[in-house]
Amino acid sequence: MEATTRPRAREAPRWQIKALVRDWQLYSLLVLPMLYFFTFKYVPMLGAVIAFKDYNIFEGIWASPWVGFETFREIFQMQGFYLALRNTFMLNLLDLIVSFPIPIVLAILLNELRIHWFKKGAQMVLYLPHFISWVIIGGMAIQLLATNTGIVNSVLKSMNMAPIPFLTEPLYWVFTYLGIGIWQSAGWGTIIYLAALTGINKELYEAADVDGASRLRKIWHITLPGIKPTIIILLIINIGHMASIGFDRPFVLSNPLVTDVSEVISTYVYKIGIQSARYTIATAIGLFQAVVGLIFLLSADYISRKVNDQGIW
Repeated sequence: MEATTRPRAREAPRWQIKALVRDWQLYSLLVLPMLYFFTFKYVPMLGAVIAFKDYNIFEGIWASPWVGFETFREIFQMQGFYLALRNTFMLNLLDLIVSFPIPIVLAILLNELRIHWFKKGAQMVLYLPHFISWVIIGGMAIQLLATNTGIVNSVLKSMNMAPIPFLTEPLYWVFTYLGIGIWQSAGWGTIIYLAALTGINKELYEAADVDGASRLRKIWHITLPGIKPTIIILLIINIGHMASIGFDRPFVLSNPLVTDVSEVISTYVYKIGIQSARYTIATAIGLFQAVVGLIFLLSADYISRKVNDQGIW
């Protein structure tokens, strides 16, 4: 057995070289993506060392003196950091509970449509908001939902109804934040699930029709199990982002009246790092986010593997 396995082990690199030479055009396509990730994703990781230094912009990263974990001790004594961390977890958790199922429902509904032109039109209408900048969406929200000058409240006033403080009262702001987020992102998330639905064997639906199964039965026993791996992967990824949140959405929708619920880690880092020029603090918070996000990601993947025997890798 040893005599037969050793030549194969020696020939393996030769076959790899032959495959590389034969398909060099395909492998060359990887050069630009790998260069992009190396330049803009891996090289900037060296900047994380700022979190452990008393960074001076004039001395540079490597010449600045080391301070160890003093920056992290300072962060954990800031009240503003705990407020931003609480709001980040709260908004991300609400997004996960409310916003995550919406693309799944939309994809199933679109998949059940039989009128082709209406299905295509509905898809286009749902996708369009994803391509609108959050700056424009913020301006639209102010024009529509402002308490005194917004179109919605102007209509309510004309009907002798009290205006609704969509953007100026914390509880209403949270619901507005979630609603606008669903409107902007649900259509784009639907694409992923529609792609997963195309991989389901059509013969399963035909067999279910023969057995007299209703649409709801087919959705429950065929459609949902068919896209279950995709749902689990996206759920794990979303859980991994629990400690991080985009900057644009809370920043453009926020105002001083709702800071108690709208101040998140990304906006807090902007105020501390850019406006106050405390780059060490900002870098340390970013590193803290990355570590917590990694813990959430690995924990969610571990639990998923134990419960469903499926994970992200």
